[in-house]
Formats: sequence, C-alpha cells, structure tokens
Amino acid sequence: MPDDAKENMGETVAESLFEAPPEAEQERMVEAILFASAEPVSIADMNARMPHGADASVAVQHLQKRYEGRGVAVVKVGEAWAIRTAPDLGFLMRKETVETRKLSRAAIETLAIVSYHQPVTRAEIEEIRGVSVSRGTVDQLLELEWIRFGRRRMTPGRPVTFVVTQGFLDHFGLESARDLPGLRELRAAGLLDNRPPPGEGTDEAEDEDEDQTDMFVSDDEEEEDDE
Repeated sequence: MPDDAKENMGETVAESLFEAPPEAEQERMVEAILFASAEPVSIADMNARMPHGADASVAVQHLQKRYEGRGVAVVKVGEAWAIRTAPDLGFLMRKETVETRKLSRAAIETLAIVSYHQPVTRAEIEEIRGVSVSRGTVDQLLELEWIRFGRRRMTPGRPVTFVVTQGFLDHFGLESARDLPGLRELRAAGLLDNRPPPGEGTDEAEDEDEDQTDMFVSDDEEEEDDE
C-alpha cells in the first residue's frame, strides 16, 4: 500500500477515534456544567471540559431554546452563560434572602456613573458628581467585585479607568451594560427621585454620611425588584 494511502487511512482512523458526541449528549454536558457552576461559564471553558469535537456554542443555543418557558432559563452574562431562575418567578426566591447589602449614597452614585460612562477615571467621576470621591467608596465597590480596574488612559499621568464587572451584570440580570435601564425606568422603579443633583450645598464629609439605602440588596431581592 502506498505511503500516502497509509497516511490518509491513519488520519481517518484518528478522526474516528475522536468523533464528536451526538448533539443531544453535548446539550446534556453543557447543562451539567452550567448547573454545577456557581459562576457564569464561557464557551471556551465549556469546550475545554467537553470531549474533542464538541461545540459548546451550538449546544448552549439549543439548550437555551429547550428551557424557554421553564422555571429556569439559560441566560448570557457578559461573554459567559449561566442557568438562572426565570425572571417572572423571581418572587419565589424572596424567602431565601439571608443578607441585605447597603451602599452609601456616594457609592451608589459612583457605581451608577461607572455603569453608564465606563471606562471612566476617578477625575471624571468627580467631575460628574461635583464632589470628591473618597478612597473608601471606590474600595467598597472593588471589594464587592462590582467594578474593576480598566485600561489606563493614554493621557498625561496615564490615569486608571474603572469598568463594571461580570459579577455586577450577573447580580442585576444584565447581559451587558447596554441593557442598563434609562432614567425613566429607574424613576418608575422607585430607584431615583427628584432630589437636587449631588454636590449642591454639600461637601465630601456630608456626602459620605448620608443615610444608607436599600437600593442594592441581595441577589434574590434584586431579582424580585427587576420583575
């Protein structure tokens, strides 16, 4: 047998040894990965766990359709995927709430500015708020892992920027920052009022001592609010 024929036969045998699992089996694998993971999982991570030849991107799309109308849904969070409670059933999770997260008004305003203006520098945040941003406010948001450091600006001093994290998107059930509600929706949900803009007649000390608010609560309570 010619060498070329032997080589082609060898490639055929090798390919058969790594034949991709059936599509239904790939869906089961993706389902198992998402169900067992507490954090959203990227397509690349799923492919790395699945057998050679499997395509997680196709499997997750089929799985998403299969879960339509069920008690849980396959949702995209940033560049990753997760299994989450169906949006209209979030109220059922209310009894599971064990902790309420409270942020100061300064932290809420800082988080909102980062969300809507990212990537944004500390100086830009202060310019928008009209008052200084304390290190404690930024540290609190970093510790919550709702914001993170972005790329440095190619400007004098090369200031660091801030952007929201995938954890922030997951907490509020958003696929991306583009899905953030507008001012009208925020006011309709009772998350904004008509008080004067921050910084008018206040200084940093007064701003940081504002009463805390329950706008940012535990995951399950926030799901109920979003509904």
